[in-house]
Amino acid sequence: MLQSFQSGGRFEEVGSYSRAKRVGPFVYVAGTTAIEPSGKLHAPGDIYAQSLYILQRIEEALGEVGALRQHVVRTRCYLTDISSAGGFVKAHGEFFKGVNPVLTGVQAGLTQPGMMVEIDVDAIIHDPDGNIAL
Repeated sequence: MLQSFQSGGRFEEVGSYSRAKRVGPFVYVAGTTAIEPSGKLHAPGDIYAQSLYILQRIEEALGEVGALRQHVVRTRCYLTDISSAGGFVKAHGEFFKGVNPVLTGVQAGLTQPGMMVEIDVDAIIHDPDGNIAL
């Protein structure tokens, strides 16, 4: 199975990329920020609110290619200020409670003032016992 999902993001068409891509049971969601459909930045300067917003957008993208939150195995976050990671960690912990994907966080420059975090995830569609169908 091969599926792609474009969310209509402003760079997807010009950059020739998908928001989410599924190849068999493997799913990848592109780096996602807190830009609302209107083009406005969601909750400027608030890493916790931006993280929750982004994780909800990621969950929607996963669903578009047949994956669920519990299928996420890896999360990467890019933070403008690693010393403010606490808000991201809190949001991640609430969102992924019981799923416990592996997590990497790095400090990075993002595209506009007030943007605090960008997140991408990898998922593998599996049954409750961790078995995958190839």
